[in-house]
Amino acid sequence: MKILFGVQGTGNGHISRSRELVRKLKEDGHDVDVIISGRKESELKEVEIFEPYRVMKGMTLVTHNGKMSYVETIFQLDLVRLMSDMVMLDTTGVELIITDFDPITSMVARTRNIPSVGFGHQYAFKYDIPIAQGSIFDKSILLNFAPARYNAGLHWSNFNQPLFPPVIPVTLYEKSGVKVINKKILVYLPFEEVEEITAFLDPFDQYEFFIYGKVLENRDEEHLHFREYSRKGFLDDLMECNGVVCNAGFELPGEALHLGKKLLLRPLDGQIEQQSNALGMVELGYGMAMETLDGSVLAEWLQKPCREPLHYARTVDYIAEWIGSAEWDELSKYTDAAWAEKF
Repeated sequence: MKILFGVQGTGNGHISRSRELVRKLKEDGHDVDVIISGRKESELKEVEIFEPYRVMKGMTLVTHNGKMSYVETIFQLDLVRLMSDMVMLDTTGVELIITDFDPITSMVARTRNIPSVGFGHQYAFKYDIPIAQGSIFDKSILLNFAPARYNAGLHWSNFNQPLFPPVIPVTLYEKSGVKVINKKILVYLPFEEVEEITAFLDPFDQYEFFIYGKVLENRDEEHLHFREYSRKGFLDDLMECNGVVCNAGFELPGEALHLGKKLLLRPLDGQIEQQSNALGMVELGYGMAMETLDGSVLAEWLQKPCREPLHYARTVDYIAEWIGSAEWDELSKYTDAAWAEKF
């Protein structure tokens, strides 16, 4: 099957899960053409599996100091460029469009009447799952930023809905027996300033914090270990730690739950998806949440034990099988099978 696959490049979560699905689709013999939008090509890392890929401007959400800025998001929107990219996109022979929250491929699918699949956590909100209170505008952005005809939504639980489990990097299946280092904590707060993170963690000198995010170079300052982006280094630290402090995105908490790490989430202010994720995490009893970098909450959380690993199935195998079958109206058949199997 000839597939056009659009990836929202903002952050690393979309790229991480799309990397796994693209790899599986190619292994299954599909011809996959990838577009990455919403991020400069110079900022993309470890995207070789997508080659040959194209980078387009698309649309992205702007944040400052841990808070959404809808005004700046609208201000930086280049509608002329967006429409031009859509018109110029060649879809000759394309049988299916998959969009991981990419608006360009989403709109192309609708305007050219090509079947489309929405792949990712955002598409879980089409179903009856926990969702935070927010304005009509917030919910409209979440549900209509990059809609698709069919939805392969992902979540940490199925909530009795036709949802798939999280997509876990293959590395975390191959090395699931790595020894956990007591009191090693992984910290990933890319929307927070490094200085604020340092002040937040510094009093807890009995723990070793490995900090990723807006870090430009590797350095160690006593119990604080700052690390620039490295997918291998990040996954190694994830496997060794016994807890994760992070924003309330989706991929990293899913990986932590798979491995049995305790979780403390700090949702991005004004971002309904992250607020909903924090709500869902607490409702499921899978972790804790804090509205700010709150030292008292961190102190309580650090005393919590690790949880049992959830051992999610190889989700991309089931999604790829569903896509290849063209039984796109038979979603629950494949989601049920994914939840029934534990790795």
